[in-house]
Amino acid sequence: MPRLLTTDEVDACDRLDYWNHAVSAAYVQLTCEAPGSDVVGDIKVDSLATLELSQVTATAQHVRRTPSLIAATAEDYFLVSIQTRGVGLISQDDRTAELHPGDFALYDSTRPYALRFDGDFQQYVLMLPGPTLRSQLRGAPALTARSVRGARGAGHLMIEMIRTLAADIAVLEPAAAAAVAQSVEHIVVAGLSSLAADEPVPEPSLAARREQVKAVGRAHLRDPGLTVAAIAAQLHTSVSTLHRAFAGEPTSIAEWIWAQRLDAVRADLCDPTLRHRTISDLAFAWGFVDASHFSRAFRARFGCTAREVRAGG
Repeated sequence: MPRLLTTDEVDACDRLDYWNHAVSAAYVQLTCEAPGSDVVGDIKVDSLATLELSQVTATAQHVRRTPSLIAATAEDYFLVSIQTRGVGLISQDDRTAELHPGDFALYDSTRPYALRFDGDFQQYVLMLPGPTLRSQLRGAPALTARSVRGARGAGHLMIEMIRTLAADIAVLEPAAAAAVAQSVEHIVVAGLSSLAADEPVPEPSLAARREQVKAVGRAHLRDPGLTVAAIAAQLHTSVSTLHRAFAGEPTSIAEWIWAQRLDAVRADLCDPTLRHRTISDLAFAWGFVDASHFSRAFRARFGCTAREVRAGG
């Protein structure tokens, strides 16, 4: 369930103290200072398998992760801040990234860092387990506090994915959550890997695009209108680009979507808590619009009927 931490009903004299507890509860142990010792804001936090995605909207403040706070708690996360409003500064490892709307930067909770916002701002913050990302990302300390523009290339790919996730995280089914989280991790790695060179990679890899297609597809499997064109429109790219990304896969994008839907229906048929729902109801809930087509596709994929699967448990 999503969490909302807000100063809306907190007395002005208590708001900064409340906010200090709120940012520490949402992220890692932090200390926050604000002009006039007052801050107004809210943090919306959603969990998705191994990662958390939050949106923070607040007034000016200076947030720090100090050596003493690090020593007091064993919190190992990478955080990615994506600026959507105002200007933010992220400082770590003797570098400072200046974020304007659309930009993002990485920082590591195991080392001191500071966030500075001199005016009202809004950010998405993606928080991932440190060991997981560290095992996939070479030279992580060299990638912190470096601003990445989201206008094109890998930066654009990553930002569009996180915006999509933020819009759809509330409707994701538990069965799809782990797969989407893994896809997001792959896209984060693809976006940050472009920082390893002096010049950013001009275009994201086909593998990264493929992961994005799969993540968006899983998030919208229940939508009967999910098509390759719809995915391309949501990702602000062309259908031909997505087809090229899928060229090395054993199926086309459309075939992959149908296979995912069939797998989801099969899982529901084996769920004893869903025995009260008809087979057609389950199929329609996963985006199928024709019962006969579903029956034929199900038999073709699994070699038996949906009724036989349900009878066998």
